[in-house]
Amino acid sequence: MQRLYQAANRIEAQLLSDFLDRHLVDNTILGDYLTGAIGELPADVYPTVWIVHDDDLERARELLGRFLDDQHREPAGSWVCHGCGELVDGSFDICWRCGGERP
Repeated sequence: MQRLYQAANRIEAQLLSDFLDRHLVDNTILGDYLTGAIGELPADVYPTVWIVHDDDLERARELLGRFLDDQHREPAGSWVCHGCGELVDGSFDICWRCGGERP
């Protein structure tokens, strides 16, 4: 098992973990609940995403780069879902109504 990334908070760690899961990279989050003990523990206790299989580490690093690039991307304008015709806010890549992906 190899460490991939120390997240700024629980939400970022979970978003990255979900992104890796969608790309079939087994991972786990360690230190997830340690931030609740800040004040009792050192201040640099943040959740960390670990890759379960060492063979997946290089691919996971590439995906991490994509993930971080997407986090700094400006949201696009609203779009219309091709599946159901719903108007979807530009900050979403998936239609809330039918689950269709952004064109």
